[in-house]
Amino acid sequence: MPAAQTGQPGRFSPDGFWWWDGASWRPAYSQDRLWRWNGQSWVPAASARARSGGGVGLAIGLTVGAFAIVLILVVVVVLVILGTMGGQIANVFSNVAAALNSTPSP
Repeated sequence: MPAAQTGQPGRFSPDGFWWWDGASWRPAYSQDRLWRWNGQSWVPAASARARSGGGVGLAIGLTVGAFAIVLILVVVVVLVILGTMGGQIANVFSNVAAALNSTPSP
């Protein structure tokens, strides 16, 4: 509970978990955290949970970002392989093309 016991009735603590009724600090949330006191009556505390639902956009962003990183890594690996083995791959294709264009021997 906040240490200061002064203030006007209906004032909430800086953290929002307590309210001043004019004589003492009272909890602003029910024990199960499903209800909160708005200064006049108990209301459902669903508004606090609605703020935590913003993780969907973050999850989509992280998924797209991870896909882009994997795609870039695959492109880099393919370019490195083609750069180092390009001559051998060209030799294989030229041998295959020569074999396809040659006449069979009896």
